[in-house]
Amino acid sequence: MELICYLHPGWRPLIRPASAKRGWMDDTPESFAYRCLPLSIANAHGWEVATPCAMEAWWDGGAGTDAVNIQVAGEADAVTAPVSIFGQGVLTFHVAGLFRTPPGWNLWVGGPPNQPKDGIAALSGVVETDWSPFTFTMNWRFTRPHHRVRFEANEAIAFLFPVERAALESFQPRFAPLESEPELQASFYDWSRSREAFHHEMARNPPQKPADKWQKHYYQGVDSAGRSHIDDHCTKVHAPPFASEALVLSGGLPDVTGCPMAQAAPTSATEADSADLSALSGLREIQAGMALGELRERLISAVAAIDAFHARQT
Repeated sequence: MELICYLHPGWRPLIRPASAKRGWMDDTPESFAYRCLPLSIANAHGWEVATPCAMEAWWDGGAGTDAVNIQVAGEADAVTAPVSIFGQGVLTFHVAGLFRTPPGWNLWVGGPPNQPKDGIAALSGVVETDWSPFTFTMNWRFTRPHHRVRFEANEAIAFLFPVERAALESFQPRFAPLESEPELQASFYDWSRSREAFHHEMARNPPQKPADKWQKHYYQGVDSAGRSHIDDHCTKVHAPPFASEALVLSGGLPDVTGCPMAQAAPTSATEADSADLSALSGLREIQAGMALGELRERLISAVAAIDAFHARQT
């Protein structure tokens, strides 16, 4: 199956396979957080979209678009520079790519898993990318006013992975007593007893080696008796990188070295650098198709600002 990211001229997204690494997990004693295999798998279960330049933003607590203040590098790309277009304390990043998934597959889009950021929370969405001719945005909502939030150059601002559209509703969830599955019940009790015995032994005779401080059953994909029940147990996932040919044709990756902080962000099209207008125009045409439902009025105002800029250039 293919996951395609179509690029309009001037679009140069920084998209990479997500890493299992997290700074806060590295900092835990003996990096013990990585012993939680579900955590590590989730970290790497998709692709990251990064910001090409460092930036800071803060919210004054108001509901309008002017309540979010943004500082980015002076020469930030007008397409990928963060903006405030929705109000309600929301910081928006345009994702400069038009994604296409196989029929029946969506893209889950949100923040990097298990990567909390003080003062702001990533919003999540599910996009029908098997048919939609529209781009989407990545949005973060401030959780408290008057707190500066910083994104470093090359930091992930979005995380995406495919999900099958019909899968969720095809499941029939139900509760069942554990004793209705005697084999599962016995396996659970065996694990519970072995876990308790392991903790008692740890307290009585602390192991010297870090590797001996945890049982590793789930990590190794076996039950407490050492039996494997599946053939495709994973301890790592590796999302393939996007092929780079289109990026080369569209001008290559942006230079993220030496990004100084500026005094103001290009929060409207009237402040955008004219060299990026062709790319911004393409984004305008596509995003105009997204102006639906409750977001319609706010998106229309953003598109109108871009149109006004173009009108003054003719």
